[in-house]
Amino acid sequence: MVFKKRILVAPLNWGLGHATRCIPVINALIDNNFTPVIASDGVALSLLQKEFPELESIELPSYKIEYAREGKNFKLKMIWDSPKIIKAISKEKKKLKQIIKDYKIDGIISDNRLGIRSKKVPCVFITHQLNVLTGNTTWFSSKVHQSIIKKFDECWVPDIKEKPNLTGKLGHLKKSTLTIKYLGPLSRLNKLELVKKYDLMIIISGPEPQRTMLEENLLEEIKKYEGKVLFVRGKIEAEQITEECDNAVIYNYMNSRQLETAFNESEYVLSRSGYTTVMDLAKLEKKAFFIPTPGQYEQEYLAERLDKQGLVPYSTQEKFKIKKLKKINDYKGLNDFKTELDFGSLFSLFKSE
Repeated sequence: MVFKKRILVAPLNWGLGHATRCIPVINALIDNNFTPVIASDGVALSLLQKEFPELESIELPSYKIEYAREGKNFKLKMIWDSPKIIKAISKEKKKLKQIIKDYKIDGIISDNRLGIRSKKVPCVFITHQLNVLTGNTTWFSSKVHQSIIKKFDECWVPDIKEKPNLTGKLGHLKKSTLTIKYLGPLSRLNKLELVKKYDLMIIISGPEPQRTMLEENLLEEIKKYEGKVLFVRGKIEAEQITEECDNAVIYNYMNSRQLETAFNESEYVLSRSGYTTVMDLAKLEKKAFFIPTPGQYEQEYLAERLDKQGLVPYSTQEKFKIKKLKKINDYKGLNDFKTELDFGSLFSLFKSE
């Protein structure tokens, strides 16, 4: 019997994006005769446990990331919370030593979990942010992030290396000594030819309180929308709950298969401009409208960049009104890059004895 190497897959719990983009990686590990072990916390862990109930899973210390209620205070709130985050990273480093021993881990794939790294096994860091945008402190936050990435054996960027690409300056460096491999956009979804059931699909997630603030605003706005709406609130709870309200069907969450069907049955999509969502919509070749999380530089940059390219319109959360969705028809929408990734070659890092 051939021994299957055990790979720890540990996404950051910051909304659902880091966890969902790990789904195709986990599936590829299984297909290539590895045994994935899941590690995270909060809704990210819950989502992956629902997707892969047969896999072992481990709860890691929470970074307890919350957004400021006011977008202008985003950076100040992150600075204020940094001691809490540093403490969580220290805890996860300590817990990782025991995990490697107890679960016989042979390799690590960390999606933005800074403390999930060991000198005992090969370690990979997944990120689309080689540059971390923080306004006038971008140079500093980027240098710090790159110094952390350098401690890993490889850095996997879910984007195209050449132009055109999705991340722009986020995922590309002019000069670098990092060992970077570009994966192409990662998505758990596929484009299907299905009959359209909904005029608009709304899907939101992300740390509180901004997720709830957007939800409350949109639930009011869709009352003025002339069309059928599917609303996915992005709340991972014990049971799936469905409600019907006037012109809308509302879900607390959907699993990957349900989301794939829902996206393909919807004409337009309204969402945050988180990078995982951008990758999903590109794979599905959808027309969309973005509302970036207030104060989150990365989402604001992606929304502005795609708007300037004539691909997807956007609005600030504060100024959004449902009538702005009419702008979607003036934009091209996102296109799939259709890249072929050789996971077998990518996982060669973990195959050496």
